[in-house]
Amino acid sequence: MEMGVSNAKKVLKQMGRLDVPVYAGAKQPRRREYVSALDTHGADALGESFLPEVQGFEQKEDAAEFLERELLKGDCSIIALGPLTNLALLIDRAPEAFARVQELVSMGGNFRSHGNCSPVAEYNYWEDPDAAALVYETAAVLGKKIHMVGLDVTRKIVLTPDLLEYMKRLDQETGAFVQAITRFYFDFHWEWEHLIGCVINDPLAVAYFADRDMCSGFEAYTAIETEGISLGQSVVDAAGFYRKEANAVVLTKTDPLRFFRMFFGRILKRKEEELDLLEQLVRWEDKTNI
Repeated sequence: MEMGVSNAKKVLKQMGRLDVPVYAGAKQPRRREYVSALDTHGADALGESFLPEVQGFEQKEDAAEFLERELLKGDCSIIALGPLTNLALLIDRAPEAFARVQELVSMGGNFRSHGNCSPVAEYNYWEDPDAAALVYETAAVLGKKIHMVGLDVTRKIVLTPDLLEYMKRLDQETGAFVQAITRFYFDFHWEWEHLIGCVINDPLAVAYFADRDMCSGFEAYTAIETEGISLGQSVVDAAGFYRKEANAVVLTKTDPLRFFRMFFGRILKRKEEELDLLEQLVRWEDKTNI
């Protein structure tokens, strides 16, 4: 948790947005032991870039308190980019606040794609399956649908060496920063998946929230397994076997070119016409990584 707060501040400083507050979330999963992802992202979880600490900017509230306060004001949606522990804590302490969530986009889970920390489970739901199960169960009770931006679509968003080099050509400072924080992640993908590049999961969830045409899928009742060999699996009832109302929008298709146009445009502050090589690079890399 402390490392997550620290890294959030480092990224905000790089983007010139330290006005965005960072609230500390849960330190441990709901029931099981915490398992870090440092083998994936490096000893500092930012690619072993070991950027200098950003002092100050601490908030007195924790994440669950912040969520309760903001949600009760109304007109609020959530993009959840990690395990769903903070949302489970919110349900425990203020279920009426969780009920006020307009839309919930969760980067997590998988349908037909294989898992990334077991044959069937994606890390965020595997890390705290009890929290994920509670959030999905509560969504079902409330008649809400969680937008599941899982590995079926995020695995198609691959930052390749060519795309990274193009980013550096367009903006040397930002490109060098992205290279520094993903270098370890590149090596991880090559060692474990023989993939040239790295899958950048979380930005797709944000892009989808901003542009609903970024991904497509289907609605289905979904539950999260909390025990045994399938721990953390998102069990998607695609055939309607349980005859339950859908509590998820399971996303299965995305457009990598549409994504990278938004991604490059936003973080490099470039207009689409200034990204003339992007289509060529994305189409080529899409073919070579299949």
